[in-house]
Amino acid sequence: MGLHQMKIVMFTDAYWPRVNGVTVSVETFSRALIKAGHQVVIICSFYPESQAVERMSNPVMDRRDSTDDPVVIRVPSYPLPISKEDRLAKFHKWFWVSKQLNAFDPDIVHVNSEFIIGEFGFYYAKLHNLPVVYTFHTLWEDYITYYIPYAPEFFLRFLARRVVKHMAKRADAIIAPTEQIRAVLNRYKVKKPAHLLPTGIDPVLFTHPEEEYAGFRDSFEAKYPVIRGKRVLLFAGRIGKEKNLSFLLSCMPDIFGKHGDTALVIAGNGPELQLFIEEAEKLGIADRCVFTGYLDRKDLALLYGMAHVFTFPSLTETQGLVTVESMLSGTPVVAIGAMGTLTVMGGDHGGFMVKNDRREFTDRVLDLLEDDRLYEVKSAEAVEHGQRWTIDRMTDKLESIYRECLDQ
Repeated sequence: MGLHQMKIVMFTDAYWPRVNGVTVSVETFSRALIKAGHQVVIICSFYPESQAVERMSNPVMDRRDSTDDPVVIRVPSYPLPISKEDRLAKFHKWFWVSKQLNAFDPDIVHVNSEFIIGEFGFYYAKLHNLPVVYTFHTLWEDYITYYIPYAPEFFLRFLARRVVKHMAKRADAIIAPTEQIRAVLNRYKVKKPAHLLPTGIDPVLFTHPEEEYAGFRDSFEAKYPVIRGKRVLLFAGRIGKEKNLSFLLSCMPDIFGKHGDTALVIAGNGPELQLFIEEAEKLGIADRCVFTGYLDRKDLALLYGMAHVFTFPSLTETQGLVTVESMLSGTPVVAIGAMGTLTVMGGDHGGFMVKNDRREFTDRVLDLLEDDRLYEVKSAEAVEHGQRWTIDRMTDKLESIYRECLDQ
């Protein structure tokens, strides 16, 4: 290993086309590390949508479009019965994965998962005497009850805590994306101190010329005529109950009643998509709501810039990355101040951070719709505040964590 260059292998069960914060974190940091002169390989689950073929009997290495892309090794996987979106890697493929990594000869292992591929990472590091960095991304104690609603809640929470503690105690360094996550690790009595390191966002992805936004708006309106000539309220994320979307939909009748020139766009996919479509129908607002399903990263970035207000009601967000993405696009945010959103916004920066109160949430959206001067101030403030969370700043910190592990 040269003085500056490191060979890093990232282990994650979730990666594109699975859309979530872990996927964004792994890809964003990987690209930034490559830009900084390091080499990165990602080990992740194979998803049928990730290749043109429907079924693979062997692991597959993605073709890189450029030297700026990480090498991605996809491990054949089973569908996860409790979540149709997610996959579980086949454990017996370990030997092939190990062989590929031997050729890469990594210096450090970074585990971003608590499942099979996460275990691959710890096992490989143990066999080759490599340091391990573990990022605790997901509060499984809160999420797991949504995935397995028929099991006793106390048992599920106990199991989630045990799994995370087992991961953390084997790592040489632990990363917590937010202060709230770090507090959870303390509550779990994890002895090693955790480094606070949010996922950075590349601002270039969310900066486009006006004509590009205008062209996207034209094509989007052609596909969804209901938003033609309307100011868009936007939600982006996984479509699941944990995102508190029922709360958001319940705010819309008041907003739509006062402002006929508004519409709600819900961008993303998930197991509860049909449930929320039906809920919009029951509320009588289906003719003012658009459910886009999955959008690729570039289209989502353009949608942020096209939106008037980003509305985010989630109570379980680990990092609140989507609020940063919206702010970097110049779109003010109204969000409930909980978990990662609390860390990112830290108050009314770039919009309004509110309590889990329907009246307050609705009123702040109305303020941005009705006060042009306030809107201009919050839009400019959003861009400025979003710059605090850029990837270059966070990557410098990640490199320091890696080097500290290697030195020890």
